[in-house]
Amino acid sequence: MKGVKNGGARKRGSTAWGRLTWPLLLAVVLLCVAAVVASGMMPGLLSLPKPAPSIPSWQQEPSQLSGSSALLPLDPKAPVPLPVEVARLLDGNLKPDGSGNISGVVLDAATGQVLFDRDANSNRIPASNMKLLTAVASLKALGPESRFTTRVLGSDKPSTVVLTGGGDVLLGASGSDRAAVLGHAGLASLAKDTAAALASSGVQGPVTVQVDDSLFTGPALNPAWSLDDVAAGETAPLYSLAMNSGRYSPGVETGPRPQDSAMTTAKAFADQLAAAGVAVSPGAERGKGLPAKVLATAESATVSEQVDLMLQTSDNFLAEALGRMTAAASGKESTYDGATSAVRQRLGELGIATDSMLLADVSGLALENQVSARQFADVVRAITSGPDPALRAALDGFPIAGLSGTLNDRYVDPSTAGGAGLVRAKTGTLNTVIALSGYVVDADGRLLVFSFIGNGLDPGAAGNKVAMDRSASVLASCGCRG
Repeated sequence: MKGVKNGGARKRGSTAWGRLTWPLLLAVVLLCVAAVVASGMMPGLLSLPKPAPSIPSWQQEPSQLSGSSALLPLDPKAPVPLPVEVARLLDGNLKPDGSGNISGVVLDAATGQVLFDRDANSNRIPASNMKLLTAVASLKALGPESRFTTRVLGSDKPSTVVLTGGGDVLLGASGSDRAAVLGHAGLASLAKDTAAALASSGVQGPVTVQVDDSLFTGPALNPAWSLDDVAAGETAPLYSLAMNSGRYSPGVETGPRPQDSAMTTAKAFADQLAAAGVAVSPGAERGKGLPAKVLATAESATVSEQVDLMLQTSDNFLAEALGRMTAAASGKESTYDGATSAVRQRLGELGIATDSMLLADVSGLALENQVSARQFADVVRAITSGPDPALRAALDGFPIAGLSGTLNDRYVDPSTAGGAGLVRAKTGTLNTVIALSGYVVDADGRLLVFSFIGNGLDPGAAGNKVAMDRSASVLASCGCRG
């Protein structure tokens, strides 16, 4: 207080000010404010410019990728877009770059109301949008929390072990990684457990490794596929066990694949068994084990985790494996035909029309596949809003525009950037085919599902993907009430 008394107060030439204390100064200030209010000046202060309204949560730029398997709570009273407004926007954007045509449909997710329809019921080659059908069928037939078990069985020869496939094509070469999907079950861990079981049984070796891949039947290679696609590594002959989803290495997603993933896996297992201290005979062979004599087991990631990986990366090999497991769970032969039949069956159980569908595989590589945009929109709607909660597990698998999966490098064009972080959709690409099916919450908070499929397009024409991305983006920004 000495500084106040000897400084500012005396410079004003008033001893009364010098005797004021801080509490009294505060009281004077409060009285002045009260006087302002009384004199009617406060309304002028309140008339200052107001801050801009906050952006709805569903339109905010995400700080991280979603880890939720459900949509944000939405207002059921949010207005439904006017079909004429949606058509006005899409007709100006959904155009092919050169030859071909693009069909499409937009539905209100809550009610199923058709908001846009361009040849929506016409069959189209869907490319990898087929994986949406496989995802739904797998979740319904197998259940989201199911796992596939790879077993090591004893045989009638004590010195022979049989690596038995249970449908897990995501085996890793090293130890099991419980936090991973690819590599959740590891051959090194399986070999270590097998070595312990052999030691406890007094088996001295050398041990012969056999592989039983009989769970999947029929041809290993789908005759509907182009051999050029197989040679390029788009897929490979399918077996009931494989490492790295039928790849030589988990970090290599292109190029040639093993042509016998079961034998490749068995040889890798034999190497791990030797590393665990077991004397192992060179190589591996096919055989069968004794069902009651289980030496070791390893469980895969859950079906829902595998479905999400399949959708995010558009993994053809994994899609076909899930199709075979869906067939087995549906009482059908675990063949390519059994897989397509099981997918059709499970879609029918969900009330989705299948009579017009032509299914040649469940990954989308086959040009003989024929599915309509409306059928894909109905599948997406079943995932987002349908009565079966098991299908919600597929929500995390949809790539996010500009952020993840097969949409990671899209939505960077200025005309499409408005959909980045907002659009979630499964892609599909073949030589003359582009497809995009997914969902988006519009500017009014209404959940919309859509499917766009282009056929007969000019190969490599960049404008086709942009046209679809731009069309999905205008749905995200749509406040289409006229």
